[in-house]
Amino acid sequence: MSVAPAESLHSPVERPVSPGRMALHRARESGRLLWGGGFLLVMLILCLGSLPWTTSRERASSLYFDHQDTSRSYAQPSTGDVSLLLGADRLGRSLLGRALAGGAISLGIGVMAAGVAVLLGLTVGLLAGFAGGWVDNLLMRLVDVLYSLPYVLMVILIKIALEPALAGLMPSQAANLVVLFLAIGLVSWLTMARVVRGQVLSLRSQPFVEAAAALGLPRYRILLRHVLPNLAGPVIIYATLTVPQAILQESFLSFLGIGIQPPMPTWGLLASEGLADGLNPVNSRAWLLVVPCALLALTLLSLNFVGDALRDILDPRREQEKL
Repeated sequence: MSVAPAESLHSPVERPVSPGRMALHRARESGRLLWGGGFLLVMLILCLGSLPWTTSRERASSLYFDHQDTSRSYAQPSTGDVSLLLGADRLGRSLLGRALAGGAISLGIGVMAAGVAVLLGLTVGLLAGFAGGWVDNLLMRLVDVLYSLPYVLMVILIKIALEPALAGLMPSQAANLVVLFLAIGLVSWLTMARVVRGQVLSLRSQPFVEAAAALGLPRYRILLRHVLPNLAGPVIIYATLTVPQAILQESFLSFLGIGIQPPMPTWGLLASEGLADGLNPVNSRAWLLVVPCALLALTLLSLNFVGDALRDILDPRREQEKL
């Protein structure tokens, strides 16, 4: 009888790496996640950290988004005064203060609208995919009908329906903000519903779901305990990619004049206000157009980088494709 060598008896046993550690390792190696997430973190700190100065009239700060000083009308960017670091507009308002306040509003609308879209799309997709039958047909036909309607028309109709009711419960500026992110969220859930429905249809045929049904577990428990946790990856990825879409939609609506109303700033509204002066060939004030457009473009690019990186990190087929 042969005896195993002593060193083989004490050789370390390789333990399988947990999915969480593998995802964390991929996140550390992802340049897109580090660069995109780093820029977003800096923007969040600047926009949210400056809110006490950019949104408070009582502080009498020159960074207040509606602080008007005609003596510095169209002041060029200068390092002598922090409030004029990015220049001033026609009314002498600090473009830095308006850009920071507008960034906080644009990011807030994007996140809240994405939350509404994810919640509504997840609910409809779960019901359609898991219930099947006439429920699936009814919900998907509703999605098809809403897809065929013009996006801007739907937003305008939602604003007309909701804004007068909310204006009686809160200040007009707050009502305008709430209605805008609700309107964007209520028209952005359609793709999410289809994505979730497709994932649920795939999960319904998996052995662990069939085993849970064979054990006699209630349908709601199967849905909440076995199906919903397996949708975390696609939902997180889609939510990350929905935020830049919502920000872009808000900027587009504000650019058209049916979004956030002046004097409240957003990046889209700042770009709309600076369009005429920024493209004036005689006396160009390019900073009024370049600053909001650059901030908007870099933020959208960073959000897309983060979304693409999370898709690669959370996709379990990524490692299989490499083998």
